[in-house]
Amino acid sequence: MTSVIIEIRAGTGGKEAALFAADLFKMYSRYAQNQGWQQKILDSQFTELNGIKQIVFELKNSDVFEKMRHEGGVHRVQRIPKTEKSGRIHTSTATVAVLPKPKKNEINIRTDELKIDYYRASGPGGQYVNKRETAVRITHLPTGIIATSQTQRGQLQNKENALAIIQAKVLEHEELKNIEKLTKERRAQIKWARRADKIRTYNFPQNRITDHRIKKSWHNLEKIIDGKMDAMLKILAKKL
Repeated sequence: MTSVIIEIRAGTGGKEAALFAADLFKMYSRYAQNQGWQQKILDSQFTELNGIKQIVFELKNSDVFEKMRHEGGVHRVQRIPKTEKSGRIHTSTATVAVLPKPKKNEINIRTDELKIDYYRASGPGGQYVNKRETAVRITHLPTGIIATSQTQRGQLQNKENALAIIQAKVLEHEELKNIEKLTKERRAQIKWARRADKIRTYNFPQNRITDHRIKKSWHNLEKIIDGKMDAMLKILAKKL
């Protein structure tokens, strides 16, 4: 059984970007539920309007990476935000990273390469949700990669979650370094999903979702946001 770690971050667009990030999380969560996949939230930061600043979660199943691998990149939304009084359409973004979870012995991180800090978990607006220092921040010193976790009540569980995130991000870092060493032609063949690449636009006024990589649109946006992604993902798997 394989696992992927997915990280969703609100991008440009303020409160609306955080609400869009929450919609993407709902879309992936409902799709995972429909597929019978196991899901575990590793870290999350919510806003006061139930938006998401950042969320990191694990999905586990035998075919999870094959189906989710093409979701990494910048997702763009065009719609009238709930916070907009004049009815003006806004454009906001969120970024998605899809990281294969390393298998045992696939990557070796020494304990002396890690700096581990403990702090109090906080919720939207900065209020404390835990009076004990159960939240964990881990820094991988050689790369500067940082991972946090505050979703669990216990320090040990949060540490395990943060370690899982660190391992996946360090593996991605190493793979990207290896890809950069290859020729341009070979890099183009690999088609590694870069976080800065805009891959998809969700246009709510026109009920249209467009994937820019294959230049194809679908007109059942609400159903896709509700987790019915199978048809879209199957086409992406054939085209990319």
